[in-house]
Amino acid sequence: MKKVYMCFSTDILHSGHMNIIRKASELGELTVGVLTDEVIASFKRYPLIPLEERIQMYQSIKGVSNVVVQDTLEYDNILNKLRPDIVVHGDDWRTGYQARIREGVIRTLEKWGGKLVEFPYTYTPTEETLSSLDQLLCMPENRRSRLKKLLQYKPCLSVMEAHNGLTGLIVERTKVETEEGIKQFDAIWVSSLCDSTVKGKPDIELVDMTSRIGTLEEIMEVTTKPIILDGDTGGLTEHFVFNIKTLERIGVSAVIIEDKTGLKKNSLYGTNVYQEQETIENFCEKIRAGKNSLKTRDFMIIARCESLILNKGMEDALERCIAYVGAGADGIMIHSCKKGPDEVLEFCRRFREADKTTPIVAVPTTYNSITEEEIAAAGVNIVIYANHLLRSAFPAMQRVAETILKHSRSLEADSYCMPIRSIIDLIPSE
Repeated sequence: MKKVYMCFSTDILHSGHMNIIRKASELGELTVGVLTDEVIASFKRYPLIPLEERIQMYQSIKGVSNVVVQDTLEYDNILNKLRPDIVVHGDDWRTGYQARIREGVIRTLEKWGGKLVEFPYTYTPTEETLSSLDQLLCMPENRRSRLKKLLQYKPCLSVMEAHNGLTGLIVERTKVETEEGIKQFDAIWVSSLCDSTVKGKPDIELVDMTSRIGTLEEIMEVTTKPIILDGDTGGLTEHFVFNIKTLERIGVSAVIIEDKTGLKKNSLYGTNVYQEQETIENFCEKIRAGKNSLKTRDFMIIARCESLILNKGMEDALERCIAYVGAGADGIMIHSCKKGPDEVLEFCRRFREADKTTPIVAVPTTYNSITEEEIAAAGVNIVIYANHLLRSAFPAMQRVAETILKHSRSLEADSYCMPIRSIIDLIPSE
């Protein structure tokens, strides 16, 4: 009997999948490969069902003789191990990054005279509405745990800010096809600067937590990605303890708090304005109090160090961050307002000499020439684009307003505007 192989990344089976499995099993003894959670998260989306459960699901399907784990997007390793006579796939992978994978399959099969059999891909209503099933991920217990899991799956997460439901949808749905797969943002950053600015208020912790939670809920209602909240200084320790209980309960994945005290000023002012750094002892006590108040292991408290911003030096930054991790911080955010990445890269190198595993967060707003790949190679695990949707929206809106005033009509502004139909299509109807 011929040996047949096919691979799946899906965790929601529809009639089209069952049909191709039936056809494949008719060609010989069928082995199904199941992509790991890490591989799926790297090119597609967060898996709805974990690997172990997906393996059991495929084992229970009639016609499937064996189930194996495929731990790379490319088929080369698994095919060389199994040496199947036939590989089965739908005919929907002949363009984009999948075309490269297809060509690799054909080349590998040629080594022993195997062949590729492609069946017409079945487009079904179930496939078209698959995104609605992502609403399972909106549940607080599911969303809250996703950030920690993604940190296990991917070497570096890409995080974009959102400040309302519409920008949340943009972060949720924006995707770009690359040679490695579909690239998208892994999480959403909810910034205090952006939240204050859209309300027309200064970034001095003036917007209270009740209002901040309102923004969070507005975003969470229409998105599924994990959320990291900019918690400013965290406020009084007694208040911080209660606030993070609320954040944990509603499904936020992490809060980042900075080691400053007194009236908060935006870090990008650096030493141009007076900013006071909290003592190591007091900030560690706030971290410990926050960790002790949590009910789950999913929620992350990330400590943001301002030593480089305030010109306190590398030694101070390292001393503080090592102490913060010792107090229970789940991650470290190192901030810099330099135009180049050198001091951040040096911090990462030296911190990694002392701590190999604690996640490092970077916010390359001023040193924006460095790529995610370059900064990940230095040991950074989360890259946050902290205010770019807000900053891009303001000039566009101002230009449209000025154009309408200048011409006393909106015709000339049309070229700057997105068609209203595109806006409507972006908004979920259910």
